[in-house]
Amino acid sequence: MSTRKKSVIREWVESIVVALLLAMVIRTFVVQAFKIPTGSMRTTLLEGDLILVNKFIYGAKVPLTNFRFPAVRKPQRGDVVVFIYPQDPKKDFIKRLVGLPGESVEIRNSKIYINDQPLDVATFNRPYYNRGDFGLEGRKILVPKDSYFVLGDNSENSQDSRFWGYVPAKNLLGNAMVIYWPPQRIRLIK
Repeated sequence: MSTRKKSVIREWVESIVVALLLAMVIRTFVVQAFKIPTGSMRTTLLEGDLILVNKFIYGAKVPLTNFRFPAVRKPQRGDVVVFIYPQDPKKDFIKRLVGLPGESVEIRNSKIYINDQPLDVATFNRPYYNRGDFGLEGRKILVPKDSYFVLGDNSENSQDSRFWGYVPAKNLLGNAMVIYWPPQRIRLIK
């Protein structure tokens, strides 16, 4: 009888250990949950929204190394990205990707210009304000190789690339996919 009891306990322990390992692998390399702390991405994302972020799309990073798995695709303009804040590696930020490596970015008359062409895409059909050292009126910014220029959807209330510059490609954690909480806000993130 005692061997039967030990095997049941062993089965439970093994199941729990496997479940924990599987959860860690999924969270590290596939998908991770995040909570939106501020209104910098209003109205796309609201304070308190819980979202899922696809970590393998840009090539998941192996913790404690510089190794990344191959990307499924490169980051694209309009992606809502989660990244390690360049000025404080302990913080994760979420913003919309605007400028790609090698492009010039300028905010003129509340519109974004990429390589001197207005960005006339519905995703960017909101006013953007000239703020910060990298967002001054008349200042054209060249996005360095292996970096991105990001802006919050709530341009009036967002600390973004206009203030602190570029996001190195190595800092990208993933692409925001879906709001899963609260229930009335469940939707894909566009």
